[in-house]
Amino acid sequence: MKDFIIPQFPPGDDRDLGTPARSGAPVSLRVDGFDVTVPEGTSVMRAAALAGIMVPKLCASDNLEAFGSCRLCVVEIEGRRGTPASCTTPVAEGMIVHTQSSKVKRIRRGVMELYISDHPLDCLTCAANGDCELQDAAGQVGLRDVRYTPGDNHFDPSGTGARSQSEARLRMPVDQANPRYTPKDESNPYFTFDPSKCIVCSRCVRACEEVQGTFALTIEGRGFDSKVSAGTPLDDFLSSECVSCGACVQACPTATLQEKSVIEMGTPERSVITTCAYCGVGCSFKAELNGDQLVRMVPYKHGKANRGHSCVKGRFAYGYAQHKDRILKPMIRDTIEEPWREVEWDEALAFAAGRMKGLQQKYGRRSTGVITSSRCTNEETYLVQKLARAVFGNNNTDTCARVCHSPTGYGLGKTFGTSAGTQDFDSVEKSDVVVIIGANPTDGHPVFASRLKKRLRQGAKLIVLDPRRTDIVRSAHVEAAYHLPLRPGTNVAVVTAMAHVIVTEGLVNEAFIRERCDWDEFQYYVDFVRQDRHSPENMQALTGVPAEDLRGAARLYATGGNGAIYYGLGVTEHSQGSTTVMGIANLAMLTGNVGREGVGVNPLRGQNNVQGSCDMGSFPHELPGYRHVKLPDVREIFEKAWGVEIDPEPGLRIPNMLDAAVEGTFKGLYCQGEDILQSDPDTHHVAAGLKAMECVIVHDLFLNETANYAHVFLPGSSFLEKEGTFTNAERRINRVRKVMAPLNGYEDWEVTQLLANAMGANWHYTHASQIMDEIAATTPSFANVSFDLLDEKGSVQWPCNEDAPEGTPTMHVDHFVSGKGHFIVTEYLATDEKSGPRFPLLLTTGRILSHYNVGAQTRRTANVVWHPEDVLEIHPHDAEVRGVNEGDWVRLASRSGETTLKATLTDRVAPGVVYTTFHHPATQANVVTTDFSDWATNCPEYKVTAVQVSPSNGPSDWQESYNEQAERSRRILPAAE
Repeated sequence: MKDFIIPQFPPGDDRDLGTPARSGAPVSLRVDGFDVTVPEGTSVMRAAALAGIMVPKLCASDNLEAFGSCRLCVVEIEGRRGTPASCTTPVAEGMIVHTQSSKVKRIRRGVMELYISDHPLDCLTCAANGDCELQDAAGQVGLRDVRYTPGDNHFDPSGTGARSQSEARLRMPVDQANPRYTPKDESNPYFTFDPSKCIVCSRCVRACEEVQGTFALTIEGRGFDSKVSAGTPLDDFLSSECVSCGACVQACPTATLQEKSVIEMGTPERSVITTCAYCGVGCSFKAELNGDQLVRMVPYKHGKANRGHSCVKGRFAYGYAQHKDRILKPMIRDTIEEPWREVEWDEALAFAAGRMKGLQQKYGRRSTGVITSSRCTNEETYLVQKLARAVFGNNNTDTCARVCHSPTGYGLGKTFGTSAGTQDFDSVEKSDVVVIIGANPTDGHPVFASRLKKRLRQGAKLIVLDPRRTDIVRSAHVEAAYHLPLRPGTNVAVVTAMAHVIVTEGLVNEAFIRERCDWDEFQYYVDFVRQDRHSPENMQALTGVPAEDLRGAARLYATGGNGAIYYGLGVTEHSQGSTTVMGIANLAMLTGNVGREGVGVNPLRGQNNVQGSCDMGSFPHELPGYRHVKLPDVREIFEKAWGVEIDPEPGLRIPNMLDAAVEGTFKGLYCQGEDILQSDPDTHHVAAGLKAMECVIVHDLFLNETANYAHVFLPGSSFLEKEGTFTNAERRINRVRKVMAPLNGYEDWEVTQLLANAMGANWHYTHASQIMDEIAATTPSFANVSFDLLDEKGSVQWPCNEDAPEGTPTMHVDHFVSGKGHFIVTEYLATDEKSGPRFPLLLTTGRILSHYNVGAQTRRTANVVWHPEDVLEIHPHDAEVRGVNEGDWVRLASRSGETTLKATLTDRVAPGVVYTTFHHPATQANVVTTDFSDWATNCPEYKVTAVQVSPSNGPSDWQESYNEQAERSRRILPAAE
């Protein structure tokens, strides 16, 4: 493959054009003799930049609104008095601009002299040397001398007026100090804040407000006493409300805010564009390197999912890729009681292949299976399901995507005809009402949350359905119009009650329904939903949602303009997950909120490639492209491509595999990138199933919890070490590019190919692009996708085919994929998991900003500073009656098991509800979750578990025995000399 070069202008110009782009009627002007035409509302600075003329600037940046404070960007405009700031001056027809007149040059040099007079002159030893906008601007304006004598300043700790640190040391009196000098704040694990180098341009403050929406930074004081503050005088960057997204660091034009990695390793000299491997937003990053050493990750401004923004995980938490815990040599053992022994790749693969073939000979071809992960690329996932079908000869393939979002595939497939969200993330900028159901975007999808909060600050309304008061309900400059704190497990009842209001109050968009939906099905649905038993008043006792609030929310969604629904695992991980998804689709069709920008039904996918895992045929009943394995014409496509016969019988899902293992009929598992012992429900049952298997192959970066029961460990490669694609929550296919060589010697798809060939296959892929070519040849929605297209366009959204050669940002524009939209009756059925005298509380689980899924990656970074352990959120009333105080150890018990963890008292949860995360294996929170699951897809019911909470003295006996077993299983024999 050719090396990927960052595309140059147009369209991929990476320069900062000073102010944001505008849209409007064309306006023509002349800048320094060059004619340029730009949209109305464009600043003179941006117009000049588009003409190839870069006006000096310090406070301006094209991801922030113009501020006009630095006065370095002044220009002259014929017919106007003075020298206006080009960043705040909009263009006008026929305008003639001079950016290099003697007058503006003189002004700029004077302004720059003032900045430099209060700035240390340590450029040669500064971490930003070569990457400093102040340094560049000084050169740009021709500053060669500073006329001001050293005096009162912010940078000299000695108070002697020294302009450099060496001067300060030489001249520092013992009894004198500079009261204006503030020492460097190094509290944040990822970046430093050096006030002595701050020019008070406000870019960091504005980035925190406009881009991130956290409002953690302010300018304190006035005039010469102005300085950036991260909160109260007692706060530093770690203790403040800063979420470490890096927007301030990226915005800073000096070394005031600087990555510690750059301070340590130096300014990077090359970059590779790739895609983040954390959540389903799919942010694009420039991985910036010195040689093969990764120095920093910088959000790529042309990334269509993130538009140049990032979160703490994607921006900073990449250190796990080179963590000491990584296993880089294959390992095998005959039994799980033995220690591991390192072997060469050939021996490990021969051992694994021999075991698997032997099991199939002894127990039958359906005795083995595969599990793949949503952390893996599309190409890797495709090969793993191909391994099951073309090499193992069965359909025993499953993925963690089914464990989180399979109800999305089922529900949206039945109603709209396709198993994916309807919009791109840009769409939220045109939403008037946003409904969030069972999702916590500020923690789980923070970059999307920042865009959402920006739209809310512009006046859009917000409705939140969640048992817990998440940050999006009320935060800086954002407050939900309605928060409906429904009781866990009552999603269907609440959504149906909203539909009841819309139907009975005449808020239905009948014209849309007659044109776009099946009218007979609608009539049948209306007869169901208008029944009085579905009214908010009759549902209030069941759901806990005040009837008046529910009616108000339904009216707002139906009448407030463009209404968009975003939902997450709080919808899907229920026994009625599929029913709720269909109910959400019903709401969108009832109100006509489908098929244009600003509306739609949008699942917020939890992991980076949940969508892609589903697309690639990882389910036991579906081949790639969501086509059932029983269909002869579909099987024929893959049989021709693969040269094998495909079993028409659907295979086993993960819980079926575990059941069959306990029964003695399922004996071998290849598990790539997934840790089912920590992430799947009912830990005792998972452990029993794994223990009963005779060959478990774990293919991962670390010895995870599942590897406690493994016989073969194949070291994996991180996202920085591989080529491929991820498909994010908006169906966007993004390129993953190799930043460095795989530390283990192979990309993950190569390992799967080696295993397949060791078992007798004859695969001969030489690059991940060839796997994508095969996907495109066999999967209609990917028909036009290739690495070349993605390199050219940056990314595309499927379906990408002859009808949409450059992808499809908005689905169902003229008609639904299924032809007509289908209304489906959503009868509420209470889960079998019920609270009672023995287990009176309801546990729901979720994630936190600083960690990701089971924490295997983020626990091996400095992110543990923010969340060193899982804690149980409990309402003060529930805590008081149980004698539980803040920070106490508590026993969390259910019908399935028990664990212990520390409690924190909060009114974020309602009385009767408790909440915890599942990021730390020491807690092993899923030991208490049950094996109840969604009726249609087997998606586990993580969000509703009846529990009891009581005081405890520390870790339970089970936790201690579990940890002992885990420690024993991770023994590795010393390498033979």
